[in-house]
Formats: sequence, C-alpha cells, structure tokens
Amino acid sequence: MEKPNRKHKSSLFTSYFEDKERLIETYNAIAGTDFPPTAKVEFKTLTNILTRSQINDIAFMLEDRFIVMMEHQSTPVSENIAIRLLIYITEVLKGIVSPRSLYGRKPYKIPTPEFFVIYHGKKNLPDKEVFRLSDAFIAPTNTPSLELIVTVFNVTNGHNEKMLLQSTALSDYSTFISLINDGVSKGLDLGDAIDDAIHYCIKNDIMRGYLLKSSEEVKRMLSMEWNEDEYREAMKEDAREEGLEEGREEGRAQEKIATARLMKAEEIPVDIITRVTGLPPEEIAQI
Repeated sequence: MEKPNRKHKSSLFTSYFEDKERLIETYNAIAGTDFPPTAKVEFKTLTNILTRSQINDIAFMLEDRFIVMMEHQSTPVSENIAIRLLIYITEVLKGIVSPRSLYGRKPYKIPTPEFFVIYHGKKNLPDKEVFRLSDAFIAPTNTPSLELIVTVFNVTNGHNEKMLLQSTALSDYSTFISLINDGVSKGLDLGDAIDDAIHYCIKNDIMRGYLLKSSEEVKRMLSMEWNEDEYREAMKEDAREEGLEEGREEGRAQEKIATARLMKAEEIPVDIITRVTGLPPEEIAQI
C-alpha cells in the first residue's frame, strides 16, 4: 500500500463537496440561507496559484450573487489565511471582470465575496473564530481601506451541533473524519483506520452513496505520498522565526532599560522617561 497522506482531509473535502447538492446544503447551514438544491452553481476553484498542498479550496458562484470560498483544515488555522484568500479572490476576479469595463463610467457589479474555513482537528478551537486581513497590517487602523474577513467554523465532535443538524453532508463528512482520527489515536495504521471508517460508514448509511461509488478513489486520495520532510522543515522554520522574534523582543526590552538608566542618571523627570521608553514609572523606579 502507498504511504498514507496525512493531509488527506483537504483533497477528500474537495472531492466530496464538488457535488452541487451537498455544497448548497452545506452553504445553507453555514450561512443561514435557503437556496434550493437546484440553485445555479458555477465552480471557480483555483489551480496553480499557490503550492499544491494549499490548492484544495472550493470556490464557487451561487446564483451569480456570491463568490464563496471554503477550505477544510485539520491543523490550527494559519493566521495568514486572510492574506492567502486575498490572493485567491484576486485571481478569481481576474477571470470574471473584463479589464476594459474597469475604465468605463458605468459601475461594474461583482458577486459578493464570502470566505469560510471548515475546521476538524484535535485542537479545542471555539465554535466560531474570525480572522481579518487588517490584523496583518503593520500599522493598525480602526478604519482599514481594505478588509477581508474569514470565518472559521469548528465541526469537530461537540462543536456547532445545530449547524451539523442542518446539513447531512457536512455531518457525515465530520463523522467520517472523526472515525479515521479515532482509529489512528487507538494505534491503527492510517491505512487501516481509513478502511475501517469506510466500512463503518457504508454499513451505517454515512456518506454511503459516495463511498460505494468512489471507495477506491477515496483510498487513493487518502494514501497519496506526502512529503513529511517538507512539513518538518516548515515547522522548523516557524520555530526559528518565533525564536528570532523572541530574541528581538528581549533586545528591545534591554535597550529600553539601558536608555531609562542613562536618563535617570541625567536626572530627567520620570514622566519624560516613560514617554520615551514606554516603561511604567514603577519599573523605572527599580532601575
């Protein structure tokens, strides 16, 4: 058997929810809408923009009114998600908007973008979490000229139960992933955990039609080679960056203390030292 792909959830998510009825049902549960199963859906899922491991998003236009971009993640959501989706939506709009129309006097209308992430993982995240593009701005502002909001919904067991009740497709998917995770946590090889989850779901009418039709494809998707070395290097790079930032913070703190010490030696008033260094008066008194 091929080496299991521990990023299995993204590619399976894309495959399962490319079914329009499942997608509309899930969107209705997430957004609180009531689009019928026959609503017009046009997929705008992107390829070859970012690395292949980040490509398994679902983007679609719903009744020409929305651009919805959904992504499944099993690891804690990156705080860069809003920046990444900004790149995605820009590329989608390039395929929709005629460049010539942008220079006309008549306003050009575009579908309303919406951004969602479906999370199913081990970290105990809240039911709902919001990430904003403006959180990444170097200079914070309460009135950003450009904003993008990403809403993350946790569908791990015990979370967003009302939402899951409104979408059999999303509930079934969540159950399937939970069964795989439970099997692995009990010591099963990932491949065996996948097999057990497939058999259980077919027997209990969970994703039954999809699994009966596509079980071999599911196994293939869940067993693709995954570059663990690349993942470990990415984690190491994150750790190095975090360590460097901690070092820089420590250096800045020491510089403030040294500045305050020199200013105190010159008998400069404490309130001025506080304004210059940002240190509180009680800390300055102890220097």
